[in-house]
Amino acid sequence: MKIAVIGQSLFGQEVYKELRKDGHTIVGVFTIPDKDGKADPLATEAEKDGVAVFKFPRWRVKGQAIPEVVAQYKATGAELNVLPFCSQFIPMEVIDHPKHGSIIYHPSLLPRHRGASAINWTLIHGDKKGGFTVFWADDGLDTGPILLQRECDVEPNDTVNTIYKRFLFPEGVKGTIDWNQTAEGLHNWIRGNDKVPGAWAEVDGQKVTFYGSSLMNKGSTAKGQALEIPGASQPGIVTKAGLVLFGNDGNALLVKNLQFEDGKMIAAAQYFSSGSSAAVELTEEEKSFAEKMRAVWQSILTNVSHIEDSTDFFKSGAASMDVVRLVEEVKLRASSCQLQNEDIYMNTTFQEFIQKCVRKLRGEDDEEELVVDYVEKNTNNMTIKMPHQLFINGEFVDAEGGKTYKTINPSDGTAICDVSLAQISDVDRAVAAAKEAFEEGEWGKMNPRDRGRLIYKLADLMEQHQEELATIESIDSGAVYTLALKTHVGMSIQTFRYFAGWCDKIQGSTIPINQARPNRNLTFTKKEPIGVCAIVIPWNYPLMMLAWKTAACLAAGNTVVLKPAQVTPLTALKFAELAARAGLPKGVINILPGSGALVGQRLSDHPDVRKLGFTGSTEIGKHIMKSCAVSNVKKVSLELGGKSPLIIFSDCDMDKAVRMGMSSVFFNKGENCIAAGRLFVEDTIHDQFVKRVVEEVKKMKTGDPLDRATDHGPQNHKAHLDKLVEYCQTGVKEGATLICGGKQIQRPGFFFEPTVFTDVQDHMYIAIEESFGPVMIISKFKGGEVDDVLRRANATEYGLASGVFTRDISKALYVSERLNAGTVFVNTYNKTDVASPFGGFKQSGFGKDLGQEALNEYLKTKAVTIEY
Repeated sequence: MKIAVIGQSLFGQEVYKELRKDGHTIVGVFTIPDKDGKADPLATEAEKDGVAVFKFPRWRVKGQAIPEVVAQYKATGAELNVLPFCSQFIPMEVIDHPKHGSIIYHPSLLPRHRGASAINWTLIHGDKKGGFTVFWADDGLDTGPILLQRECDVEPNDTVNTIYKRFLFPEGVKGTIDWNQTAEGLHNWIRGNDKVPGAWAEVDGQKVTFYGSSLMNKGSTAKGQALEIPGASQPGIVTKAGLVLFGNDGNALLVKNLQFEDGKMIAAAQYFSSGSSAAVELTEEEKSFAEKMRAVWQSILTNVSHIEDSTDFFKSGAASMDVVRLVEEVKLRASSCQLQNEDIYMNTTFQEFIQKCVRKLRGEDDEEELVVDYVEKNTNNMTIKMPHQLFINGEFVDAEGGKTYKTINPSDGTAICDVSLAQISDVDRAVAAAKEAFEEGEWGKMNPRDRGRLIYKLADLMEQHQEELATIESIDSGAVYTLALKTHVGMSIQTFRYFAGWCDKIQGSTIPINQARPNRNLTFTKKEPIGVCAIVIPWNYPLMMLAWKTAACLAAGNTVVLKPAQVTPLTALKFAELAARAGLPKGVINILPGSGALVGQRLSDHPDVRKLGFTGSTEIGKHIMKSCAVSNVKKVSLELGGKSPLIIFSDCDMDKAVRMGMSSVFFNKGENCIAAGRLFVEDTIHDQFVKRVVEEVKKMKTGDPLDRATDHGPQNHKAHLDKLVEYCQTGVKEGATLICGGKQIQRPGFFFEPTVFTDVQDHMYIAIEESFGPVMIISKFKGGEVDDVLRRANATEYGLASGVFTRDISKALYVSERLNAGTVFVNTYNKTDVASPFGGFKQSGFGKDLGQEALNEYLKTKAVTIEY
């Protein structure tokens, strides 16, 4: 920080030296004129360092500031004034000028003994306690807001000199932490001194300054290595998240970064392991970049003859302005390497600096800084690393009260791990983080093309981790691994790449309107992001449903709070980790595993959420729509239930109809929102079709979803399996013919037999209601009765998808025009693509996922009219 020191005496000199030691740039020292040819100690010290020194005999004449004096002061560009001991009257034009104001040292415990001779009055009044105050200057006499106070006992025989030498002088130049405070008091002290003068304490015999404090939830537990801190009520704990400190009330705060006396800054979590990370080996291109940066260091550190790998930036004389220059020099030579000032302070040697730059360029930079408490499992010939906590504001954190639940592997019914169970307070924190990221953070100010670059990077990271993601998806949802790899994960990657490309192509239009003669008008529209968006997704395609909604939402410039299905949270949490590693700013993505009744309801009700996208049942969708309307009239998009008809005419390609008919029902174990809920087969080919289907069903291998030969894995969870058993029992009771399947497979896990029903009449429960499982419902229709079968196909409250198989193109077009569904497949099925809009009619919901139309769900249109 650029600081002007205004004062005098040995005390002023010591404060000046401390500020320099802390890495601040002293842009000017303003002190009293020389006396008898001898400069003030403060002036002597500053002149020795080559700092500009001003010795004004006065700042005001007849109560008015001297313009020439004020102008010389302002020319220094000070960001903060520090007045350690000042006998002159400083005008308010100077006091108020810096952006951070002015802080003043006063030798009494304000508000007692304002004005001059404060130490004397402490003794004259017989005070038992003395001390000093540092406060923010205002236009009163020592009346500004108090920044800190320190007190000492006044001994019976103390004089002005003894109390000054024993306490006021040595302690006044420090910014040490008083550990006899509550956690909140410590937090306020650290954050209040975050840059000036820096809150510090002695740790392991050296001065350590604390940065980046946040209060921890009451009752939070910390696991890590103890760190003794003299004077503290109990040892600190170095954890994966940072350094946990404790107040005298037993509550805790978390410190993110630490800085040592030599200027070296580290992440507090690395206190015991600083410098132990393995160096990355540089490519030839990276070596060339390193030599260019060596030349930059040489140009900054002109006093150093040669820049070695061990050369320390700050020990070689660099100051804060040199940090700013170095950051900008890096941007000029590698625009994708976006360093922060803090990165320089935390990597002070040339070798550390180059390693940091290279990791940034490779996209590996945040690997060590993102703290993830993984659950690791060796499976599918790999080690998968699964986050299991909530992801809020760029960090994995426990839920309020440490609440958890177990997520179950449907292949064997065993618990995979404990997952944090979000509470209402967690939702509020996540929404607040998303709101701040949108309104105040980097994301809301980012160029669309830069936003697209980050989303592309996220897609690349997902591709690098696709086998791990597919494995997690398989064990958490029961998806067959090969399908998870191709569709669950593969299409998710495609979705993010598709929408990354849209980021800089979102645009409005100009509109001709009637002119306000004799003047003229220009009207144009702007497409703007909505703000904080909530997304609630189902359990059948955990990662893909996340991608379908989140990619469009992010491309439009919004921030997200997403609730994955409670039974399948793991790929969403892994996605959060990858998003952080891709460099998406904190608060842009927040993931909250939890119950729909609690988390989903709070998101629907929350006044700061402006859009909610939901995929799930029609019943829950109606409830969400109502809550969104009552709360704050949120924009809503709903992808709900379906009972999609598939009409197979006798002139079809039978081989293809059988193959696609099987896929339309049994794809992803039938847990597919657009699954063909009812097949209408023309009577002349009905029996042949059924025979061929049953033959294919018997060939299907049911088993371990990680087995590459498996066709059919377990159903997602126990409650769903029980519903399928009940569903099939109902079909049999109503008179439908059960050709095969209909039962749970007697083995560990939630396996259900692929099922085929025929002779299904229109009034039956299984003809009307969705099974959401591997149950094929077949009904006949008479040849030539095209309009009748269309009437039957449309006789449902759902309208998500539909299909038709015929070689007659005229018939295909006629049927596709009359099927009342958001998607119609002709001679194919399940053929979705990231560029094609997806969504339903009627009680299957409204709004679109995928394609350009999906962007409109996450944008608002503003019309601007100008008269000229």
